[in-house]
Amino acid sequence: MAEQARATSTDDWRHWRLDRDLDDVAWLTIDQQNERANTLGTDVITELDAAVTALEQQPARGLILSSGKSGSFVAGADIREFDATDDAAVLRAQLELVHALFERFAILPFPKVAAIDGACLGGGLELALCCDWRVAADNESTRIGFPEVNLGIYPGFGGSGRSLRVAGPMEAMKLMLTGRLLSAPEARNAGLIDAVSDRHGSLRWDARRAVLGKRRHRGPGVMARLASLGPARKLLAGQMRKQTASKARPEHYPAPYRLIDAFERHGGSVAAMIRAEAENVPELLVGTTSTHLRRVYRLMERLKAEGKRSDFEARRVHVIGAGVMGGDIAAWCALRGLDVTLQDRETKHVEPAIGRAQRLFARKLKRPAALAAARARLRADVEGRGIERADVIIEAIFEDRDAKRSLLEGLRGRILDHAIIATNTSAIPLAELADALDEPARLIGLHFFNPVASMPLVEVVHDTATDPERVADGASFATAIGKYALPVTATPGFLVNRVLLPYMRAAMHLHREGTPKEALDAAAEQFGMPVGPVELIDTVGLDVGLGVMKTLLDSDGDAKAGEDRQLLYTMVQDGKLGKKSGEGFYVWKQDKPEKDRQAADGHDLDALAKAIIDPFLDECQACLDDGVVEDADLLDAGLIFGTGFAPFRGGPLWYRRQQASAKPAPAKAAPEEHGDHE
Repeated sequence: MAEQARATSTDDWRHWRLDRDLDDVAWLTIDQQNERANTLGTDVITELDAAVTALEQQPARGLILSSGKSGSFVAGADIREFDATDDAAVLRAQLELVHALFERFAILPFPKVAAIDGACLGGGLELALCCDWRVAADNESTRIGFPEVNLGIYPGFGGSGRSLRVAGPMEAMKLMLTGRLLSAPEARNAGLIDAVSDRHGSLRWDARRAVLGKRRHRGPGVMARLASLGPARKLLAGQMRKQTASKARPEHYPAPYRLIDAFERHGGSVAAMIRAEAENVPELLVGTTSTHLRRVYRLMERLKAEGKRSDFEARRVHVIGAGVMGGDIAAWCALRGLDVTLQDRETKHVEPAIGRAQRLFARKLKRPAALAAARARLRADVEGRGIERADVIIEAIFEDRDAKRSLLEGLRGRILDHAIIATNTSAIPLAELADALDEPARLIGLHFFNPVASMPLVEVVHDTATDPERVADGASFATAIGKYALPVTATPGFLVNRVLLPYMRAAMHLHREGTPKEALDAAAEQFGMPVGPVELIDTVGLDVGLGVMKTLLDSDGDAKAGEDRQLLYTMVQDGKLGKKSGEGFYVWKQDKPEKDRQAADGHDLDALAKAIIDPFLDECQACLDDGVVEDADLLDAGLIFGTGFAPFRGGPLWYRRQQASAKPAPAKAAPEEHGDHE
């Protein structure tokens, strides 16, 4: 009778299943209805409460927590619900209910095992930490971690406390402060999970054996436990603040500092850390940083959607031009699993690119088999034999119209019908290149940014004559290799370079007038840019900047264009190309610019920031007005992911609108006094 009553009570569940096998092991399975990935939204949490109640009323021999979706355990809380209220008190009450529910789950009086296959992030990991044992499938889809810091908060479902107990302070705090996601073996080494299931289809059996064997997590070692004591916490907290400050300012990104404060005060008690979550996380959620970072997350999802408008699939890529950009594009494509041929005039020009690729593979791939496979996928191809078989052909030679046209003319009659033909030009309009092909409408731009391995954006360039299906194919390809695809019109400079040019020119002008370059960079970094404009010019390359400047400034009649070009021209002629040559505006040592840190002293950094950021913002508005991108959201996305524009500000146009709305309205003039009134 009780068994029948329990079954009936779950009939209306939409997101969870609760079953028992012949050994009275309970299987609690999350399979969120009408969603590709499981998240812990209100409805899902409500049903989980019902499931815990059922297990409290009739305990099982053990419990296995798993997902009904392949490749998705639980991807975290439902971010869509974060904007439901801006009342911190309401959010705190909701959070305390979740804390109580997770604690009820954690103290269920029988062994509990989490069987993790796929993304186990944020709230999903916090729920798994309530189990006694965790086993994860060792596959490409399994990623484990706390990404909350990227949304301007820190773990709020009890994870800040339970992770300290499970993994120890050093590992747990490092993961929460960085947002780094781990593979199954990495998570086991960090102490977050207990076992890795590396045989196909064995995860469920491994989990079941752990339940029947009453396996329990042992916790961190003695040294890790000592680190939880008060004096050690104070020392560790100081080190954490220093390390965090090198990457994020507290006034820009308060969440990691709130977490460090909580650890210093309460890190010896799981319960106290969880109570601190209820105080801190709601306040962070309603703050401007988290609000704006959630906007950035939605912009990221918008860019991902741009890459889903086509079912184009690429297996083979042919890159022409083995310079820094072409070689690094080829290396990235090979890293992402594609077969790549790399062409240049002679083998000696390809060899340096192959060497850089090997270093990239060694840095990114830990397993010997994966490293060997990536190396085998990238091949030198001086004769260009890969052209006839390639699904994607990318021209990445130097910025010269005639040279690019000649190369494209040589592709006639050699290209597969479905293949993407793309140029990586940084500023040349497509119309000046496309008619070199038999079918001009096929040519698109795929504009990557330097360094390719770390810059997430690719501009997919098109004009009115471009076949829209080819644009969609290009966006699909960019997305498939792990980049964000931004469709832009083929106006000079496209979006990113066009916006960056006035920003860098403003800095050059101020520098020529006597402002130290270090002060200009410090002002931009204080504003929230990842690097300052002078360091950026050096990183991009003065020769590249000169080419872009020539293309753009020739078209706008700027009276100061000649002065700016001459400065870069003289430096390039002297061999000062920036980072790649070891000297530009800065001298570079070990890939870092040598800066006089005291040079910024005494300068009004806020005023300098305004002087260089305002031209950036003005050009953003001009690009929107000129239709370079479809709308303001795409423009903001492009500048965040293409230039690193301060994410905590929500995007350049969004920031400008916020600034305008924050300004007090001008005072209205008092009505004039007249002797006679109508």
